Amino acid sequence: MNKLYLRDMAEDLQYEDLPPNWNTFDLETFSKDKELWDYQQDAVRNAIKVLWKYYEDFVDYRNNENATANKYRKKLFFEWYEDNGLDPEDDLVIKLDKRKRNIYKLLTEYSDDFPQENGKISYEHFINRMCFWMATGSGKSLVIIKLIQILIQLIERDEIPPHDILILTHRDDLIEQLKNHVREFNGANENQITLKELKEYPEAKREPSLFGTTVFYYRSDNLSDEQKEKIIDFKNYDNNGKWYVFLDEAHKGDREDSKRQHIYSILSRNGFLFNSSATFVDPRDIATCAYEFNLSSFVNAGYGKHIGILKQEMRAFRDEEDYSGEEKQKIVLKSLIILTYVKKFYEDIKNIGADLYHKPLLLTLVNSVNTEDADLKLFFRELERIGQGVIDEDLFKKATSELLSELKEEPDFMFEEGWSIKIDEARLRNITKDDILKYVYNSSTSGEIEVLVRQSDRKELAFKLKASDRPFALIKIGDISGWLKEELAGYEVQERFEDESYFENLNKEESEINILMGSRSFYEGWDSNRPNVINFINIGMGEDAKKFILQSVGRGVRIEPIKNKRKRLLQLYNAKEIDKYLFDLLKDKALPMETLFIFGTNRDALVAVIQELKKEKARESMTELSLYENPVIEGHTLLVPTYRLASSPLLMSKEELGFEISTKDFEVLRKFNEFVADDRVLLMRYKNAEPAKIKILREGIKRVDEKEDKGKKEGDKRVSSYFKVNKDVNNIKNIDLLIQRFFDYLSVIPRKFEELKELEDEIKHFKNIKVYLEDIGKLKRAIEDVRMYKDPNEFEKELDDKHDRGEITRDEYKTGIKKLNQIVKEKEIAYQNKKLTVKHIANHYYIPLVLSNDERVDYIKHIIKVKSEVSFVNDLDDYLKGNNNKFKEFDWWFFSKLDESLDEIYIPYYNANVNKISRFYPDFIFWLKKGNDYFIVFVDPKGTEHTSAERKIDGYEILFGELGKEKLFNYRGYRVRIKLLLRSRKDSGSSGKYNKYWFNEISEMLDKILEAV
Repeated sequence: MNKLYLRDMAEDLQYEDLPPNWNTFDLETFSKDKELWDYQQDAVRNAIKVLWKYYEDFVDYRNNENATANKYRKKLFFEWYEDNGLDPEDDLVIKLDKRKRNIYKLLTEYSDDFPQENGKISYEHFINRMCFWMATGSGKSLVIIKLIQILIQLIERDEIPPHDILILTHRDDLIEQLKNHVREFNGANENQITLKELKEYPEAKREPSLFGTTVFYYRSDNLSDEQKEKIIDFKNYDNNGKWYVFLDEAHKGDREDSKRQHIYSILSRNGFLFNSSATFVDPRDIATCAYEFNLSSFVNAGYGKHIGILKQEMRAFRDEEDYSGEEKQKIVLKSLIILTYVKKFYEDIKNIGADLYHKPLLLTLVNSVNTEDADLKLFFRELERIGQGVIDEDLFKKATSELLSELKEEPDFMFEEGWSIKIDEARLRNITKDDILKYVYNSSTSGEIEVLVRQSDRKELAFKLKASDRPFALIKIGDISGWLKEELAGYEVQERFEDESYFENLNKEESEINILMGSRSFYEGWDSNRPNVINFINIGMGEDAKKFILQSVGRGVRIEPIKNKRKRLLQLYNAKEIDKYLFDLLKDKALPMETLFIFGTNRDALVAVIQELKKEKARESMTELSLYENPVIEGHTLLVPTYRLASSPLLMSKEELGFEISTKDFEVLRKFNEFVADDRVLLMRYKNAEPAKIKILREGIKRVDEKEDKGKKEGDKRVSSYFKVNKDVNNIKNIDLLIQRFFDYLSVIPRKFEELKELEDEIKHFKNIKVYLEDIGKLKRAIEDVRMYKDPNEFEKELDDKHDRGEITRDEYKTGIKKLNQIVKEKEIAYQNKKLTVKHIANHYYIPLVLSNDERVDYIKHIIKVKSEVSFVNDLDDYLKGNNNKFKEFDWWFFSKLDESLDEIYIPYYNANVNKISRFYPDFIFWLKKGNDYFIVFVDPKGTEHTSAERKIDGYEILFGELGKEKLFNYRGYRVRIKLLLRSRKDSGSSGKYNKYWFNEISEMLDKILEAV
């Protein structure tokens, strides 16, 4: 089972539709210099949606609630998974085994929270968790800190329990990285985070932080159920399981029987567990993954370098194979030739701008460091020989020729269909040994190697040629003493007295290091854009090796063409983040800089590891289908509205102001207004506060209690509608948030109707039907069969007429009659016990339609499967079969399904939930013509919750309504009206002016359209 259930479930929820306390967060700002990327914000949004579902929608959190409430919450949460197709026995159940005494004892000790049945514990009791599967280099740490900020705010708003927060990661350097990120965050945010080691928990609880929220941290591998010097017993910090636990790559040894994994769940049993990693393999982690942006997604979205795994294997370094020194040198030469090739492009780019891209680097990662024939030693010896000039000319030519032979075939990049390695053959062919000396060894001549060491650092060695004054290579390993005594005995060693480490300065522009060598000691917690070539030597294929490969490749794919813009050049240009002039200057030089070339001892093993992401990501293979534009549409004018931003915000607008506020919140606001009489307090306290906004705030409060007509007598139509006080609106319960929302509301810039235009590619979802199945033959055949449907009576009459006129022979007539018997208007097929209906409706924009009565069908995307939409299509089809259907009163008409995720037809409206202009995507659009009267009708059959529907109707009326009727627009002699109709099979809950927008039967919908004619 490799399905990301929670991600799919979360993405079905609309963030904008959450209550204000759940969607009024600044998701973008991290620090003074950093903002979260769009994908990081998406991860945070999904997390908020899941927390809302857990803490409010299932069982609304109440202060001081008992443990039973949370157990019931878990039960409903787990049932939600089952409703979405999860088989609870499929890899998730925890099996108890008495032979694994540590695990058995640990879990049975908490039998009240993890009850067993027949030697098993249902995963229901562990379900309060979510995972984030995000590529190395994608900024998981920033997402974790942002989520902690959100948790703190939700606690302040009484929406979630006030549990303590714990971050667990598995190395000291990652803890240091966390501290640095928190310091950066604190420099720009009111919600200060005070980090304390978990050992300090008792003292921290006795003396809470005066300057923010205390967040605890510890090394995950030092957490156990026993107490030693560094190892701590988690039971001393159990806190009845009331923790929000964040794991950052803390699943080392994440086998099913990993004791630590269960400890994390025990600590968060009455709280929530957040697990972040670049490499998930456990089915439980994948099923509970709330957001996925793994290496494949990261690269495909343009955030990382293209990945090219070359066929040039480093077989000469294999432990079990005895290759000559020449073979070893040849493969090292190939990696140096590629590095030189990329560095030549870098030189060209630096002539355009000093702050563009990065200085290319070769990264060599090895399995062994200190053994007699360690991989690192063998690689270093070849590096030394090349630096000394001990290179056979024929060998150099052969290395270049073999590289050219592969690269000129333009091998495909990993993950990216349609993208391949493209090289400048002449530039690669013309690389010389002198070029390698210049671009790799920082030297104009060959020479002996000299060692540079720093007394205060026993983990790094730098190397330079004696003929040069600049180092070119660096070894970073756990302890250099063995190398100095054995491998480097007899070398000239220079003592460096500078305090700065070459490794720590590796990302600085002045760094001269072109080759970085080492094992696994630095691949995590190290951020760099520099790697363009990676050598993997004898890394292996075990689980740890797989993770190491993915993590280190993740470290190598980062890209930053322009400072603080971390996408590839083409994506930056398409997003209009750079101008065409700069794009044109760089476009022919960018590809080498934006490519990560990988050499491995075993290429197939590398490919298998990296392609595993594809297997983990996809449930089955994905096929994209395209349905067909209805040929009957041709020659008909199908119009859609377009919009533009207004020239001023609501503060300056002539539109009626109407900030929605609950009755309770308004009472609190009135009292606050009386208490804080000095405008300067508001100016200092609230972002975006201005004197004009404060005046409207105070006047609005004053006038709410006055009669409506009094405001009109004073000549200000806006006065009486500053606030819409409504008992049905959600209470915000936070005065600061309430006032800030009002000021933000006044800054909202609405959208205005611009013009009508003829439909082009605004409806595109039918060209992007995604099917996640191995064999879709049945579906393809059904689509083709139904696509060819013609009305049998018309088809038979057409045959008869042709035969009578002698246009077809008797045999052709018979063949036509056989076809007549094969005509199908509708076909039903099934996959995975879930049915699809392929249906032909003559007046639909594309044919055929694909529908499902099962909303949980998850193997196909962008079809009609919402119950109300399927019901509407079927009712419409039945209505059209009647002889007296009112569509016959029109000259012509067509309609189309709209898909909000891909199509671009919508109605903008002010969404009070998120306090901004949102897009309302109705489910269907109709075009109808009668004489010179032309109708564009938006139909939404969902039976939307009436408060939300009324906001959408308000947005529609501002754009297309006038004095209670539709505005008339002129388009080439047509009198165009744009209508909105909502369907509900029960009482809509709306009254007054809103009631006219609702209908139940298809005939009623047509009556409402025809009443304007």
